Amino acid sequence: MVELRRLLLIFFLSTLLIAYSNANVEEIQKDTEEGDEEVKLGGQKALGVTYDARSLIINGKRELLFSGAIHYPRSTPDMWPDLIKKAKQGGINTIETYVFWNGHEPVEGQYNFEGEFDLVKFIKLIHEHKLYAVVRVGPFIQAEWNHGGLPYWLREVPGIIFRSDNEPFKKHMKRFVTMIVDKLKQEKLFAPQGGPIILAQIENEYNTIQRAFREKGDSYVQWAGKLALSLNANVPWIMCKQRDAPDPIINTCNGRHCGDTFYGPNKRNKPALWTENWTAQYRVFGDPPSQRSAEDLAYSVARFFSKNGSMVNYYMYYGGTNFGRTSASFTTTRYYDEGPLDEFGLQREPKWGHLKDVHRALSLCKRALFWGVPTTLKLGPDQQAIVWQQPGTSACAAFLANNNTRLAQHVNFRGQDIRLPARSISVLPDCKTVVFNTQLVTTQHNSRNFVRSETANKNFNWEMYREVPPVGLGFKFDVPRELFHLTKDTTDYAWYTTSLLLGRRDLPMKKIVRPVLRVASLGHGIHAYVNGEYAGSAHGSKVEKSFVFQRAVSLKEGENHIALLGYLVGLPDSGAYMEKRFAGPRSITILGLNTGTLDISQNGWGHQVGIDGEKKKLFTEEGSKSVQWTKPDQGGPLTWYKGYFDAPEGDNPVAIVMTGMGKGMVWINGRSIGRYWNNYLSPLKKPTQSEYHIPRAYLKPKNLIVLLEEEEGNPNDVHIVTVNRDTICSAVSEIHPPSPRLFETKNGSLQAKVNDLKPRAELICPGKKQIVAVEFASYGDPFGACGAYFIGNCTAPESKQVVEKYCLGKPSCQIPLDSIHFSDQNDACTHLRKTLAVQVKCA
Repeated sequence: MVELRRLLLIFFLSTLLIAYSNANVEEIQKDTEEGDEEVKLGGQKALGVTYDARSLIINGKRELLFSGAIHYPRSTPDMWPDLIKKAKQGGINTIETYVFWNGHEPVEGQYNFEGEFDLVKFIKLIHEHKLYAVVRVGPFIQAEWNHGGLPYWLREVPGIIFRSDNEPFKKHMKRFVTMIVDKLKQEKLFAPQGGPIILAQIENEYNTIQRAFREKGDSYVQWAGKLALSLNANVPWIMCKQRDAPDPIINTCNGRHCGDTFYGPNKRNKPALWTENWTAQYRVFGDPPSQRSAEDLAYSVARFFSKNGSMVNYYMYYGGTNFGRTSASFTTTRYYDEGPLDEFGLQREPKWGHLKDVHRALSLCKRALFWGVPTTLKLGPDQQAIVWQQPGTSACAAFLANNNTRLAQHVNFRGQDIRLPARSISVLPDCKTVVFNTQLVTTQHNSRNFVRSETANKNFNWEMYREVPPVGLGFKFDVPRELFHLTKDTTDYAWYTTSLLLGRRDLPMKKIVRPVLRVASLGHGIHAYVNGEYAGSAHGSKVEKSFVFQRAVSLKEGENHIALLGYLVGLPDSGAYMEKRFAGPRSITILGLNTGTLDISQNGWGHQVGIDGEKKKLFTEEGSKSVQWTKPDQGGPLTWYKGYFDAPEGDNPVAIVMTGMGKGMVWINGRSIGRYWNNYLSPLKKPTQSEYHIPRAYLKPKNLIVLLEEEEGNPNDVHIVTVNRDTICSAVSEIHPPSPRLFETKNGSLQAKVNDLKPRAELICPGKKQIVAVEFASYGDPFGACGAYFIGNCTAPESKQVVEKYCLGKPSCQIPLDSIHFSDQNDACTHLRKTLAVQVKCA
């Protein structure tokens, strides 16, 4: 009862604090620098974080928040500073991350905050870069992370029901969440303590499963909210996709187009926040490529902010790598590679630059957005203007939208004829000047290159060791044990063995008739052996985990041995009652015997967790000495391959290309870089992922590489590559607006930084490289994309010479789109608005 009163008091005080801040919002002190405004409460600068219906108020100042998701365990600590720096350079002012319970407490009561799980170090780096942080504590996170972040041991707590009003679950959840918040408070990392954390999240997308638990779901939401408030972090808490988030917790939106799909905050005093704007779509093995254009992302962001939004978080800004066995069911090792920063931490253009430009354009609108009153005007059948005007001042910002998905349209706005490309938004920070259009990309493009390393692939020789299927294992039960419970998330593998005696009369009389082994499994896959011979494999998928294996096998008179290697591809990460998910064989039969179908499901089965090579740690230098390695043959199932390579030249990121391999795992100097699965082809008949990231931090001058090949791959074509984005491009037309980077606000008005605002192609080499070759240039009507441009019906003959004059030998260049630089002679397209497309090589 005392605890309940204490929680109610905290809840009341938190609500009072927000109400107090709302009541004092009228006391505004305006700052003229790009619309930044400060809120002073009671004559003093307000410390900490509060909010009202318009935005968060951080240390007395309103902020438009452009946040990028970067998960600390999906990269190595040496990569963190560069990732955060590049995010900041891209206009990001906030970094968001989940907290990974099963990484921090893999064994109950044993904690890990070292290496890639050093949460405190990561948050402090964010602070050093003068950015804000959003910490999504969960502790359920989904995130396509193994078991949704929940540790496996939690499944075996008696009577537990995950994410419900269930005492065993609430006990462990409260203990972990309290420990995390206390740890962050001890390091003074919350904003009221002078730290960077401005928001914290409890739970995650719970509305999607809440009805499954009926009243226990409703009461759990209320309990989780009260738990969060009781921790006294003194920053606002959020619940994403949670319509009934209890006050004062803010409900937020996840999705691709929250400007159109978000039903809004559940109370009028809460701001509109967007916690997940998906930059593409995570991929599972068997998927085709997943893409989302920079133009669509920019459109969604401009739309949301034009309709009262004040925060967007890109999920993911940098996706990174699912090292080891950290990915959820069937999820690829590469994660959200299509983000503004790719898996290797390289800027993916134009996504990185185009989002930087939309951030800049919106920042130029801050004063009108924060203090203006919105009005919506209809400009045409599918066209509208959302205008933010501050009464009694000149502060005005307009967002002109063409929602026609096929045709560009001209609209008249305040006496100006303005062209709007199909499905686009133009941003006018002063209601007069177009500084940005979501469909017209003024920033550069680039293309990723995988370059075979001469150093690493020199003298690359493989040795092999093949596993032998076991016979007559101990740890016997009548039926095969469930695979999740058997492995306990310590390995992907478990052996099941049995034997059966067959007489001559049991076997088929005709040679053309062979018995068939049938295994019905709940997931994820199996490899089958009969009398030591490999019979084949089968597996489920992300959509349908269960499957049936059926293969003709050779049985003999007398004793026959059957060995099944069950394997997992990650634990589930979503849905209700996750603790009741199952995998592994459920029914095993032999068909085609003279005596009929033989059900051997209850024949008595021996079990072994893991395979011998794992137990001997063949992937380590010391463990690899425990077996006799031989020269590789033509390849076969359950084979270990060992080799050595020198560290690749230069400092570009490194990857391994798994050409010729089937399914398995890769270790570099004893550290797993994740699962590979090259023979699970997408509908396009290509592997979902072929290149696998090797962090530079894993490398030494001489490196041990070990592969575990489950099927029948051959490593002869496996090779090491370095990765760059040294192919850069620009494609700009005469109708492109000037870049928002060419504008600023001074004394409350929009001003151009330069006199010449004509369109221009801009190119900047990464790092300290220079432009060494112009690979394509056409001023006319070129078409294609970076890495694959083509000349159209017309082009200026001297296009390449003009670009070389401006760019060769320079780290960056700007090429004006002006016909004075390009001859008008032989122009087959005199009435066409011209485009300049350029592709150059940096080195």
